[in-house]
Amino acid sequence: MRPDHVIIGTGINALVAGALLSLKGDRVLLLERNEVPGGCLRTEEITLPGFHHDVMAATWVLFMTSPAGAALGPHLARHGFDYCHSPHPTAVLRPDGSALVLTTDRARNVAAMNALAPGDGDAHAADVGAIEAEAPFLFSLLGGRLWSWATAKLMFGQARRRGLRGLAAWFGSALTPARGWLETSYQSPLVQALWAPWVLHCGLTPESTYSGKMGQVVAFALEAAGAPVVKGGSGRAVAAFRALIEEKGGTIRTGAEADRILVKDGRVTGVALASGEEIACGSVLASVTPGQLQGRLLREVNLPQDRAAAAKFRHGRGDFQLHFALDRPPEWLTPGLDDVALIHLADGIDSVSKSANEAERGMLPETPTICVGQPHRLDPSRCPEGKAILWLQIPDAPRVIRGDAAGQIAGDDWDAVKEAFADRIEAILSRHIRDFAAIRLARTAHSPKDLERMNMNLVGGDPYGGLCSIDQFFIFRPYAHSVNGTGAVRGLVHIGASTHPGPGLGGGSGFLAAKGLGA
Repeated sequence: MRPDHVIIGTGINALVAGALLSLKGDRVLLLERNEVPGGCLRTEEITLPGFHHDVMAATWVLFMTSPAGAALGPHLARHGFDYCHSPHPTAVLRPDGSALVLTTDRARNVAAMNALAPGDGDAHAADVGAIEAEAPFLFSLLGGRLWSWATAKLMFGQARRRGLRGLAAWFGSALTPARGWLETSYQSPLVQALWAPWVLHCGLTPESTYSGKMGQVVAFALEAAGAPVVKGGSGRAVAAFRALIEEKGGTIRTGAEADRILVKDGRVTGVALASGEEIACGSVLASVTPGQLQGRLLREVNLPQDRAAAAKFRHGRGDFQLHFALDRPPEWLTPGLDDVALIHLADGIDSVSKSANEAERGMLPETPTICVGQPHRLDPSRCPEGKAILWLQIPDAPRVIRGDAAGQIAGDDWDAVKEAFADRIEAILSRHIRDFAAIRLARTAHSPKDLERMNMNLVGGDPYGGLCSIDQFFIFRPYAHSVNGTGAVRGLVHIGASTHPGPGLGGGSGFLAAKGLGA
């Protein structure tokens, strides 16, 4: 039966769009070039049998708190989608062993930060309280359809309430880099170190424009909602999406690579697969990077402005993943970290800035910023009883290697240096865990090159769909002339991390596209 919509890709945005359109009653077909659906949502036994690792994306706070999560949550729950939580979503652990743990209790956080430096807790309450107070305005800008009458009315209302000068001042403060925010708001190096690494997860650095505001948003979200994982792994979430879509008559085809989007007289007519099969439809949603869309899928369509913009679209730093199977839960040398969902190993603003800058210059960071996830603490089903797993993400790996900042690792091919870089990371980790070598059963590393092999949207291992600098974000994502993911080809909607609202598991672009199609 001819589908109403063909969706290219099966990442979070494609799944969200497919589920919402299926619930509307439309016939949807999702195409996945790999043998398993999910994009960056994969759970596999990559170390030892019985140890289930989220190979790429792991933390679901953005989906849980998003409009997509609110709309789809009850439907997905019927198909086995459930969250696992910890009251301690994140912490920072510095090289000297000092640590600060964030809880989901604001009063406790305020007291702990004030104990470190008088006034720091009060500053935290003011920062997250301000995000809470301006949430309707801020989250409409971060996740809403920007080119719309609704956003125009929202801006007009803010101008009336704040005055034009006041609105301009708000935007000015929103552009503050994280370094400026942290160094002027907090005295304690531990409090500064707690938040500095989180800007890397937004595709930014401590010096990036608007990274301060994004850091405050992250602080608010973690404190309010924690850092949940999906019970059984992110792959279990994909299974729930698939069951919902198929329940409503939709289809997900794996091993089906889209080769071209068929266009006639400026309008979509279907999709041609690499196998030669052609699928007729009146609507295509493409969850791909600009380079794939213009250089491959629309290669036979004359779109000079889009093609020129895609050629200048920039990708950011790569991502490095490291997974461990452990014989028993890790015993951290610093007390209080056992039940923390995500621990950053970082010294502070300068260390985060240094490692990110080294990666941006093509260098293997001398001391990378390391994010350590403990999914077994939230979800014991991930591994055999009494065992443990660790999920490590290094968000400041170079896409193209030009050298080693420490001058110790030779080579410019990730396939050749991957294990040596993993050794560097493991050495840092093992300094903080008692007898780590004795409890370590197995290790699997995924370099930026490996990640791109797994998912072609991760260009050079960039997990954020493109650089998230101000000139490639908000109304400028992916191009300065972009308008809500639509362009000259009627019936085509560009979705995914490369489009507004950007990366993460919120499913924002898929949600907006489905709503634009009447869902």
